[in-house]
Amino acid sequence: MDFRTKVERAQRLKQLHADHQPLVLPTVWDAWSARTAVAAGFPALTIGSHPLADSRGAEDHEGQTFEEVLAAVRPIIAAVDVPVSVDLEAGYGQKPADLIAGLIEVGGVGLNVEDTVHSDGGRVRSTQEHASYIAGLRAAADDAGVPVWVNGRTDLFLHAKDAAGVLDEAIERLRALEQAGADSVYPVGIQDNDELLTAVIGAVAIPVNSTAHPVKHDLERFRRLGVGRITYGPLLQIALTDTIKDMLGPWAP
Repeated sequence: MDFRTKVERAQRLKQLHADHQPLVLPTVWDAWSARTAVAAGFPALTIGSHPLADSRGAEDHEGQTFEEVLAAVRPIIAAVDVPVSVDLEAGYGQKPADLIAGLIEVGGVGLNVEDTVHSDGGRVRSTQEHASYIAGLRAAADDAGVPVWVNGRTDLFLHAKDAAGVLDEAIERLRALEQAGADSVYPVGIQDNDELLTAVIGAVAIPVNSTAHPVKHDLERFRRLGVGRITYGPLLQIALTDTIKDMLGPWAP
């Protein structure tokens, strides 16, 4: 893929976020799932770290190196003619400039970066640390001349015993990510809570990403709440796993 195509795909991904409310990005993990999602009519995709790791017999939570991830996503991106974003966990210990350079080199035009640093004992970055990392990604993409879509994720709700109890801290963090240059923000773990979703959506001026299950959740509900972007995380692969088990069950010895 030449540089001009990468820029065009990045621009296309940005436009798709503006055109759709919400933009649904099916989370894929190999060339087959990517081609299948495109054939179903989706104009852009995201590659998830969890399903990618499962498909390769590896562990999620940075159980693969950055180089291994790049090698795995390259043929997936090459298999389709639509923009592809990549979940790069907490960055695999890479400097922002190196993360952006590797992503662009393999044709990725968007990325998801979280604040749980699994390679460092699972610690959670501070608000300022995470915002600084996001700012570094934004600056590196700008310097590279490719308008990479940066999705800034926080796991504060996921780690909290009482999700509502960390709402103010989460909003502070999401606003800091927005100010740092994130194009969208992703508060993980509140997809079933209308009140929390509404609160975070109202607190920022950029799209809020929500996880969704392709069967158990309702697209119209997310649209009504004002969710700007939807990804499946590992839930599409899990749903397919359940269906495949049901299909194969009668044939098992």
